[in-house]
Amino acid sequence: MSEVRLHQLEATDERQYMLREGYEVYEKQGAPLGAIAFHYHSFYEIIYVLEGEYSSMLENQTYHMKKGDMLLIDCNVMHKYQFIEKKHDSSKRIILWVTREMLQSLSGEEMDLSACFRGQSSRAYHFPIYYEEMLRGYLLKLVMEELPDVPSPEAKQVLDRGYLTLFFVYLNMLCSRREYGFSRENTVFHPMVEQVADYIERHISEGISVEELARQVHMSKYYFLRKFKEQTGVTVHNFVLNKRLIQASEELLQGNNMTQVWQNAGFADYSSFLRNFKRTFGISPGKYRAWVLERM
Repeated sequence: MSEVRLHQLEATDERQYMLREGYEVYEKQGAPLGAIAFHYHSFYEIIYVLEGEYSSMLENQTYHMKKGDMLLIDCNVMHKYQFIEKKHDSSKRIILWVTREMLQSLSGEEMDLSACFRGQSSRAYHFPIYYEEMLRGYLLKLVMEELPDVPSPEAKQVLDRGYLTLFFVYLNMLCSRREYGFSRENTVFHPMVEQVADYIERHISEGISVEELARQVHMSKYYFLRKFKEQTGVTVHNFVLNKRLIQASEELLQGNNMTQVWQNAGFADYSSFLRNFKRTFGISPGKYRAWVLERM
């Protein structure tokens, strides 16, 4: 029997965007050299730990995961890999990226398959072994380049869509059970980041100074700047900017006019908004809205 080949993503690969429409699934080994600073994307992400350990920080919480654990990351949530020296060298995991549009197409009228990414206190889960093995089986089939006894790529594509549907149906049912969420022992909370993020979101349409943020967490300006960069991997300026861009991208899809979009997101003027949006997303706000809406 020929060796089963898996779609691989190298640990050195820093890519945080999708190359194909719908979904992508990869196996990734070792501690990632990219993704060590806060970033976000407009699609959902699931990380399932096949072997070893792995840690990830989602805004104000760090989850320390072991074999069999699963992490769910919503669209436009700031997150990063939490580096721990030599701890994750033997880590092996499956990465699933899936778009909102893909999950909408798989969902029926009775069930929203994207619901598992929202509304829970925990974003990481450890399921009973029976369910965990079932979910792992679906992921392993999805990550295979070819399925045994499946004669054509077209047949595999149809089967993969079925496996993806089954995976998310069961995942949603399991995530609704609060007892499967991570315990506090495996979660580290970052109150400083939480306070800063909450303040920014409440005042997103206003000018926000470093001095005001430092006062919110009762630190001197320069100590705050250093501690924030240590915890998040990004500067305070970039964190605020990314929060504004997330707000703007969501408002674009809600149909707000362009003036409302940049003003509600707190940009000083349209030219500043346009420059930063194009630098981050690679296209203009208008083209971004049209590109996303035509796929919905």
